[in-house]
Amino acid sequence: MAAGKELNPTEYIGHHLTHDAQPLFGEGGFWTLNVDSLSVSILLGFIGLGFLWWIVRGATSGVPNRRQAFVELLFGFVDDQAKGIFKHGDRSKFVAPAALTVFVWVLLMNAMDFLPVDIIAMGTQHVSEHGFRIVPTADVNTTFALALSVWVLMIVFSIQAKGLGGWLHELFFSPFGKWLLPANFLFNLIEYVSKPLSHSLRLYGNMYAGELIFLLLWMLAAAGIGWAGLAFLLGWGWAIFHILIVVLQAYIFMMLTIVYFAMAYEHH
Repeated sequence: MAAGKELNPTEYIGHHLTHDAQPLFGEGGFWTLNVDSLSVSILLGFIGLGFLWWIVRGATSGVPNRRQAFVELLFGFVDDQAKGIFKHGDRSKFVAPAALTVFVWVLLMNAMDFLPVDIIAMGTQHVSEHGFRIVPTADVNTTFALALSVWVLMIVFSIQAKGLGGWLHELFFSPFGKWLLPANFLFNLIEYVSKPLSHSLRLYGNMYAGELIFLLLWMLAAAGIGWAGLAFLLGWGWAIFHILIVVLQAYIFMMLTIVYFAMAYEHH
């Protein structure tokens, strides 16, 4: 096992689902950082940016090579999605590049779920007692941070489009008019709060469940030689199906990002 000793199933799963949490002040609490999620997220962010920079650096105006054609196909796909949703200005200035960045980054973080947890834990035991949890999007703190970043940008864009007065007027006077200010505010508050909640929890729930299923399959493989073959087949089947989940969740997160940016410009 990753901890260097035999663990029962509960201890094994708990061991691999424990973060390398480091408090910033005192006992931590709210000011506790999951170092594994942060470090892996930052590393994958640089890898994603480095990959795109590498493609751009080698881009030609003639016949594109295979890697350039792949990225152009990816960017064209993202741009088509943005064009179908965002109709409030030049999407190429920010919306489409932001959507591409979100898609690539979330896809890379989701794809970490395919790495064997025990092998990774063995390589990181000298850093943390539990090793690193290497799927940042299986950490609700990561998905909330991403969703809140989109949420803040949505509010900024809404104020830019409508002005601070127009945004506040819409917040307190829509949709029921001036005689129901408390109801208007409560209605809009629920709408604003629900966006980052649904945006983050959908991604977190799917990736956390996928991580848990992989751990259960590894436990089945360790139950004995008779179970190893079944676990191998189930593991391959789940991995193939999980490819769809990994890509689909990155796509959904990207699409909701575009939708929320577009909603910021809409008037009620």
